[in-house]
Amino acid sequence: MTRKYIDCREFPSESGCTVALSADSEGELLEAAVQHAVSVHKHADSPELRSQLKTLFHDGTPPVDTPQQA
Repeated sequence: MTRKYIDCREFPSESGCTVALSADSEGELLEAAVQHAVSVHKHADSPELRSQLKTLFHDGTPPVDTPQQA
């Protein structure tokens, strides 16, 4: 099983969010990412949000340095 992560630093935002989340399963990461997107970034939980978030997952662990922005 490969660890997966999503990193807010890849995407510019008004809040300048620097949170990176990682988990051992895609399902666990998705739930954490949805909670973060809803509570911090004020997105609505929807099938579209969940689908979009999954496309942003990477294998491995978040880099220490700020990644290149998309």
